[in-house]
Amino acid sequence: MNTMSAAIPEPLLSGLSDFLARRTGIHFPRERWSDLDRGIKAATRELGLGDAQACVQRFLSAPPTKAELEILVSHFTVGETYFFREPRTFEIIETRVLPDLIRSRRGGNRSLRIWSAGCATGEEPYSIAILLHKLIPDPDDWNITILATDINPRFLRKAANGVYNEWSFRNVPSWIREKYFEAVGQDRRRILPEIRRMVNFSYLNLVEDVYPALLNGTNAMDLIFCRNVLMYFRPQSAQRVIEGLHHSLVEGGWLVVSPVETSHVLFSAYTSVGFGGVTLYAKPRMFARSMADFEPAPESLLPKLELPKLEVGPPGAVAPEPETAIAHGATAVPQPPTMAQPPAAPPSEAGWYDETLMLHRNGHDAEAARRAAERLAGNADDVRAMELMARMLADQGRLAEAAEWCERIVAHDRLDAGHHYLRAMIDQERGRFTEAVASLKRVLYLDPDFVLAHFALGNLARAQGGRRESGRHFGNALALLGALGPEEILPHSEGLTAGRLKEIIQSTTFRETAA
Repeated sequence: MNTMSAAIPEPLLSGLSDFLARRTGIHFPRERWSDLDRGIKAATRELGLGDAQACVQRFLSAPPTKAELEILVSHFTVGETYFFREPRTFEIIETRVLPDLIRSRRGGNRSLRIWSAGCATGEEPYSIAILLHKLIPDPDDWNITILATDINPRFLRKAANGVYNEWSFRNVPSWIREKYFEAVGQDRRRILPEIRRMVNFSYLNLVEDVYPALLNGTNAMDLIFCRNVLMYFRPQSAQRVIEGLHHSLVEGGWLVVSPVETSHVLFSAYTSVGFGGVTLYAKPRMFARSMADFEPAPESLLPKLELPKLEVGPPGAVAPEPETAIAHGATAVPQPPTMAQPPAAPPSEAGWYDETLMLHRNGHDAEAARRAAERLAGNADDVRAMELMARMLADQGRLAEAAEWCERIVAHDRLDAGHHYLRAMIDQERGRFTEAVASLKRVLYLDPDFVLAHFALGNLARAQGGRRESGRHFGNALALLGALGPEEILPHSEGLTAGRLKEIIQSTTFRETAA
């Protein structure tokens, strides 16, 4: 009997469904088990195994290798997309959202941060890059970040290569193809280098990885696209992802989802804004007001710091900003909050940092900031409280203020490699790459085995086209990771394990192989 064509028993399909949901977020309910059956049989053939049932049992009985998981994921993720998909949404982004963001930044900090989460084969982030190229006449004077992430390394390899057939251009005006792409053969076009360089592709698992985080660049986003991704998740997984994206946005930032994914319940922490048939979600402005009470003060004044009373309303009760969106005809619909309230009991002395950091990661920034300021009021030299202040400000895009805290942290102990690493990460976000490299070299002078510094230098070298140099830094990082257990938490990593960083580095190198 051909075991490849034999039906897979339901208990195994149920187990495989749970495995995929747990590791990737992708949910296959019972009514889609026929798709699950076809996908695992295709993965079995590619893995060179003759028995689909044995293949399922192998995944369920032992952790798969990176290569095995990559093959599995490739058969269960959807890469069907095209340029400027859902044109009405892109029209709103081009005429309302981006102009407001550009106008608000032109007079001061000329920076924009955009994240395409679940970018598939790259058509979405390249569409965003084309819009920015069209709207910003002086891009060299801006610090623009377009982060594009996906769980499928095969999609990322194609995206980094930037070559597409005519099917990716359906419903796209011909002038876009002619202006932003070059022919590379019959019915194939490659995105122009200046547009391709605007996008940074990276592996990220929305279910398992930590965000926002300076380490993976998912902090302080002005605009997040997460379209046609959440529909494949279990409700509880989708809720966790939505809350993580909420925390990755700056105050007044925007989340874009597919029209079929809009939900008053799931997005209740946001303010829904209607633009004539298109609904976007805005993050209300609250944290910026609360953090203003905790600005860095001269050291001699910190012990006398008096904590003000915070008046922070629920997320759904705050009107969306920028106000220009309302003036352009948008309709705001406040929603009730769903995020749990922070614990009222004071943290224990031993667990203070971990508890306060968890408040920040769960979106309770006002309470986390209050606790950090309270620590500084009692001890101006509390380095961990200063570090929390710097991280919270960086996550909200207030990088100059975060840098002020970093300077004080470094001044407190110039021989601590972790302090220099934090400053390097914030300098990198500010577009100060020379300063970031200098700080990272100080890190390695103080601690040659600081694996995250090798990783960061590899990313910086790669971004500047130094393939050989980036390979050397990534190689150093992999060598150090090889001596660690896969579940070992890396210091200064915000919870990243050695095994996960190894996977990220191995997936990152697709840019070198795809180029």
